[in-house]
Amino acid sequence: MPKMKTDSGARKRIKVTGTGRLRRRKAFRAHLLEKKSSVRTRRLGRETDFAPGDERQVKRMLGM
Repeated sequence: MPKMKTDSGARKRIKVTGTGRLRRRKAFRAHLLEKKSSVRTRRLGRETDFAPGDERQVKRMLGM
């Protein structure tokens, strides 16, 4: 059976921590930042975990 390929788009966007947690960037931080409050842009700048329902699919995309 052939090897499973890693989804290269997912590989560039998702970070796996040392303990195996999956981290992602939040949306709405790319542009039009003037109208968003400083509190909101700071909150959006942090990395976050995936929703539990998405983790299985993401792990499969990464070949885990």
